[in-house]
Amino acid sequence: MPRVIVDGRPVDVAEGALLVAALGLPPVACRSLSGEPRGPLCGMGQCFECRVQLEGREVLACLTPAREGMEVRRG
Repeated sequence: MPRVIVDGRPVDVAEGALLVAALGLPPVACRSLSGEPRGPLCGMGQCFECRVQLEGREVLACLTPAREGMEVRRG
């Protein structure tokens, strides 16, 4: 089970899960474009509300596989 770090907090996700799974587990949530907490919206890379910073670049969590040791910051 991969463990990713989201905003400094370790989160375990299922093997083969997308990064958005780590964002959706309480108490960690996605943020809307205006910064309000919410769950993932479209799940297919169209709404851009699951944007996160991963290793200095912006990625969409709903399209990015979770891997052990990833360090993610929500925008």
